[in-house]
Amino acid sequence: MQSSNQLQDMLHSINRKSYPAYKSLKGEYQFNKYVLSIDHVQGDPFASPSHISVKIFHREAGFPAEYYKDKLTRITLADYLTRRFEQQVNRYTFRAKGSGKSGLISVTRCGQEVLERTACEITDQGIIARFFVGFPANGRTINAGELEKIFFEFLPVCVEKAFVYRNLSGKDLENTIFLAEDQAYIREELKKRSLVAFVNDGAILPRESGISSKPMKGSVTFSSPESLRVTMALPHKGKITGMGIPKGITLIVGGGYHGKSTLLNALELGVYNHIQGDGREYVITDSTAQKLRSEDGRFVKDVDISLFINDLPNKKDTTCFSTEDASGSTSQAAGIVEGIESGSKAFLLDEDTSATNFMVRDAFMQQVISREKEPITPFLERVRDLYKKEGISTILVAGSSGAFFHIADTVIQMDNYMPVDITEKVRELCRDYPLNENMAAGFKAPQSHRIMSKNTPLNGSKKDYYGHFKAQDKPERLKVKVHGRDGFSIGKQEVDLRYVEQLIDSEQTGVLGALLKYAVEKLIDGKRTLPEIVELLCSKLEKEGLSFLSEGYTSCGYAVPRRQEVYACFNRYRRP
Repeated sequence: MQSSNQLQDMLHSINRKSYPAYKSLKGEYQFNKYVLSIDHVQGDPFASPSHISVKIFHREAGFPAEYYKDKLTRITLADYLTRRFEQQVNRYTFRAKGSGKSGLISVTRCGQEVLERTACEITDQGIIARFFVGFPANGRTINAGELEKIFFEFLPVCVEKAFVYRNLSGKDLENTIFLAEDQAYIREELKKRSLVAFVNDGAILPRESGISSKPMKGSVTFSSPESLRVTMALPHKGKITGMGIPKGITLIVGGGYHGKSTLLNALELGVYNHIQGDGREYVITDSTAQKLRSEDGRFVKDVDISLFINDLPNKKDTTCFSTEDASGSTSQAAGIVEGIESGSKAFLLDEDTSATNFMVRDAFMQQVISREKEPITPFLERVRDLYKKEGISTILVAGSSGAFFHIADTVIQMDNYMPVDITEKVRELCRDYPLNENMAAGFKAPQSHRIMSKNTPLNGSKKDYYGHFKAQDKPERLKVKVHGRDGFSIGKQEVDLRYVEQLIDSEQTGVLGALLKYAVEKLIDGKRTLPEIVELLCSKLEKEGLSFLSEGYTSCGYAVPRRQEVYACFNRYRRP
């Protein structure tokens, strides 16, 4: 390790040289209170910026040990510090001048949810912060004086104000840690009380706009119906009340624009912890809950959809079903079966984004088209068995068909964003309007043994993904390019994640791309099943964090996805 003075000398020596001379700076440098590491240097001022990290030992940072005593507090503290660091860095970005990305200082921009990210990591030794810096240049000539400003004037101030405990609001940080522990407590209470979700009284569910996840100002605050109200004594906040949604089948109904989908959206994001002031801090959902919808054109591979689809006219086997271009109903059937495989214990569905013919067939249609002529067994006829035999609860938003009332354990009506428990009223009406008893045949849990294959070109030739001949002794190397939150490309293959609605950050998408790349290069061997591969990767993520995906150094710009999203990604990877 070299000193900061040596870094200064090196900067002076390469000033006004050709841009590649910056690469000589790669390495670690001891500053007064931290270690600066230049992990990767960009090729030119117009390329992706350089990767930088800062390491601060705990004795220098001075944070109380109880704030990083376990995984929950470490992730929460890291998230808090990332937000602080971004605030500081924003004051200095592009204050150093030059061409291209010169002077850029970029840190992960966090949303309303708390995620485990590489931007900041709390270890046993200290704090590691990772970020990007655009090394300054005039044209393609090094401007070392401007980089010296960044490293010796701007960065020390940012580090001091963001990562040293005495410079922060101790009360604010304490409240942040306490909130996370309270949220974890509610999640445990859900299991003990046989609840699938909890929405606190006073929650603000509506969002600012369709492109903003911040709470809507002046909106109606949530108030639980008395029949569903539960009370919890949180470790820090104390007594809190709210609506507990019991396990089983819950129907959310109401007129248009009255808040049905808003409640469902809050529940689907309740699998994540939220920051203070979000309005949804105490909206907590079973951590395995999965939002499902139809996806026209989706790829499906070797999925046992016989629970919902049978006796196709072309005699195609539905116990091991594959298609390049699934219909809405087929894609939704596959999504449910894949959700079972991923370990989900709650399904969230909105009638608006579901395939109508998959969800329900009314009595009139059953009279016109007999059951023998209809391959689809509607979700309505399977949802009860999913709960009774697989322990999977369902929360469904419905607005067009009354058939769902007959199978619901709990019915919540949204009236001007306020919930009303109308379960008893609905049960009385159901007695007057009985459901057609012509129900589906017996429930049989999906069975599959899906061997994972890779999309190799030209019948296993010596060419790689790009059609180039590769050396016999070298492993296949793939390039991953992330397209925002909605998907990524791996080699020439596109993976579409637009409809994986609980994927909330492009950094999670980046990790999914890296996981798939790792699997294709090292794990997919024509013997391992898809669940075996995914569980192996999730286990490595749990034990090693994101470091096992790194090549030489861990980069900023990654966030850990849930197991359900890893499964969703692998299921949408097109392969033979």
